[in-house]
Amino acid sequence: MSPELLVLADSLAFHGPERAEPADHPDIWPNVAGRALGVDVELVAGIGWTARHAWQAMISDPRVWAAVPRASALVLGLGGMDSLPSPLPTAVRELIPVLRPESVRHTVRAGYLRAQPRLSRYAPPALPARLTVAYLERCRAGFAALRPDVPVVALLPSVHRAALYGGHHRGRAAAEQATREWAAAHGVRVLDVGALVAAHVLGGHGNPDGMHWGWAAHRRVGETLAELLDDLRSGT
Repeated sequence: MSPELLVLADSLAFHGPERAEPADHPDIWPNVAGRALGVDVELVAGIGWTARHAWQAMISDPRVWAAVPRASALVLGLGGMDSLPSPLPTAVRELIPVLRPESVRHTVRAGYLRAQPRLSRYAPPALPARLTVAYLERCRAGFAALRPDVPVVALLPSVHRAALYGGHHRGRAAAEQATREWAAAHGVRVLDVGALVAAHVLGGHGNPDGMHWGWAAHRRVGETLAELLDDLRSGT
């Protein structure tokens, strides 16, 4: 079996400067890292995914089951969505696309998108930091039960300037601290994404949505991840 990176992530892993891209796009950060390390990549990700979604993928997605035996590292690229303000609970928000009839769905979606930037000033994060790390730990522990000697990497939350959230991101500091503490307690390697992409995103060099990245940021994150996992490249 060929070694590979198993990456569980949100849309920052596959969304580029203009649009969401296919999982085999060479310039998204998981593939930049895989290429630098000389391994394949299994990317399991979704738009709006939180750490809870990653745990559901761990226990229900057969792509993950197939990837675990050959994984050379597990990368948890979650937590950014968790820390963003969410005027509606995630489970409720995810029901909007299935509302019927169509006219009701369009009305509710348009109203929510209009209200979200204003409500984000007061809204709690999509997941409290304690729940984010609880789900990350479930992912880590489940993986470690089968592959105890394989490294795990967690990405810290990114930054944004998205009008959709009114520029608010109060939950980020707590999410970063909780993730760092959890990682230190369990031997998880940490990649500080916010530090890597802040100038790019806040300087307006990424996607016009103010959240997703241009290719320069993808390249920097992927290359830094490869450096963090350099022991895989050296075979030690």
